[in-house]
Amino acid sequence: MGLTIYLGSKLGEWLDHKFGNANQLYYKIVTLLAVFLAMFSVIRQVLNITNNDKND
Repeated sequence: MGLTIYLGSKLGEWLDHKFGNANQLYYKIVTLLAVFLAMFSVIRQVLNITNNDKND
């Protein structure tokens, strides 16, 4: 989860630097998307574990 968010923030920093964006718009957007992606992944994994425990 942390790695996904970290890589998203680094991608956003790179995009801001590449396109000369002074207000860090790409950093904010990509980091927020990375947080949602990481949370979605964790929730999906927990649901899979829970469903597998019920079937056993």
